[in-house]
Amino acid sequence: MKYFIIAGEKSGDMHAANLAKAIYDRSPQTQLVGWGGDAMQKAGVQVSQHYKAISFMGFLEVLTNLSTIFRYLKICKQQVLEEKPDLIVLVDFAGFNMRIAKFAHQHKIPVHYYISPKYWAWRQNRALKMKKYVEQVYCIMPFEVDFYKKYDVKAIYVGNPLWDAVNSFKPDENNQLKSIDKPIIALLPGSRRQELTKMLPTMLKLAEFFPDYQFVVAGVSELPRSLYELIPDDIPIVFDQTYDLLHNAHMAIVTSGTATLETALFEVPQLVVYQTSTISYQIIKQFIRVPYISLVNLIAEQEIVPEIIQSQFEVGHLREALTKLLEKQNFQEQKDAYQQLKEKMKVSNSPSALCAQHIQDGARQR
Repeated sequence: MKYFIIAGEKSGDMHAANLAKAIYDRSPQTQLVGWGGDAMQKAGVQVSQHYKAISFMGFLEVLTNLSTIFRYLKICKQQVLEEKPDLIVLVDFAGFNMRIAKFAHQHKIPVHYYISPKYWAWRQNRALKMKKYVEQVYCIMPFEVDFYKKYDVKAIYVGNPLWDAVNSFKPDENNQLKSIDKPIIALLPGSRRQELTKMLPTMLKLAEFFPDYQFVVAGVSELPRSLYELIPDDIPIVFDQTYDLLHNAHMAIVTSGTATLETALFEVPQLVVYQTSTISYQIIKQFIRVPYISLVNLIAEQEIVPEIIQSQFEVGHLREALTKLLEKQNFQEQKDAYQQLKEKMKVSNSPSALCAQHIQDGARQR
């Protein structure tokens, strides 16, 4: 069997790599080719194009690079035809991958989708495209299955791949964080330039109001170091060590995204924050179809972590929310809620292993 796997950004590359390892564990003779990154290559996938060439984030960045994106789409389609895979496995990266799904459908190549587009959040009728072009969807959040059922899409919950990442994490016992003698408040401002520049300055202002705690910033080495120059000398920054930081943290302030769920799986109480331009927010607000912005609350189907967004994202409101969360009862209530969240997300095996099993069973049945 030959599978063509496509991941278009760092997180997708990591999850696709874990999936590849699980596929090889079940069937070592399987041939895996595709587009991705370093993690996929290390896992044994023959990667012909690195995701960095096509990973554009944000509406404006995508718009200004459309010609590049479409050029790589053409290249990818040609490679799919040349490789003649038995199956295509798409991992996240909806804008690019759904175009490949349509192309594959036209050429009668079955498509399976792991970490599917977040159509449940907005543009829900796009799920009809999933029904038309995708043979099987592997959901990473429990509520997604019910959403896709409404559109008659074949969907299976396999668990969230963050389980694999968090459970396989081994803390660095020599990490500099061990020497910090105050409880740590982790600041996770995001992994994208626009998130960092928007969120970090306000986060940093909180430190002066909580002298009994040590604030530490989670940095991303792929971003320019100049973006972190505003951090005061008394606030440490650790690059590409977010899990080590969460492992040692007392609590966290986290920009909305995947990191909110990672923080919950580490059982670190958190405030979830987000702010974008007023115009962007008003546009998004017209289309959003979910009651929460954090994955934690969406999965729990109730607010277990405070969400502080837009005009509320200012020092006074953050200070008040952080003070409240640090109170013993509120702190413990959130940790208890994390246990219920984990029970809701639990599956019988690792998500990667379950997904690999379904993919290979489906391929053999054709």
